Amino acid sequence: MKINNARTSGFTLVEIMIVVAIIGLLAAIAIPNFVKARTNAQANACIANMKQIDGAKATWALEAKKTNTDTPADTDLFGANAYITRTPACPAGGAYTMTAVNAATTCPNAATLTLHVQP
Repeated sequence: MKINNARTSGFTLVEIMIVVAIIGLLAAIAIPNFVKARTNAQANACIANMKQIDGAKATWALEAKKTNTDTPADTDLFGANAYITRTPACPAGGAYTMTAVNAATTCPNAATLTLHVQP
């Protein structure tokens, strides 16, 4: 009497479908959180850029003996020999416009992106 112990190994269709369903469920949870995290990161980077520009404007006004109502040119703040090496831009798109020293820098996307406002 010969006993056959050979067993074929592999996954059944049901097991594969369960694994695919679990992966789909995890993706459905993770993708919206990723989008939210990216939006928050862009808003934080935009606010940091605006604070950096405001600091550069204050330093420029102090060193150049300007008043609070003076508006610096882009070349006064940005460039190789200026206060900020590269001209910052909003991560969501758009460039910042130069305002007076006493006015806070605003994001060009602040009307549509409510998170891009300095506290």
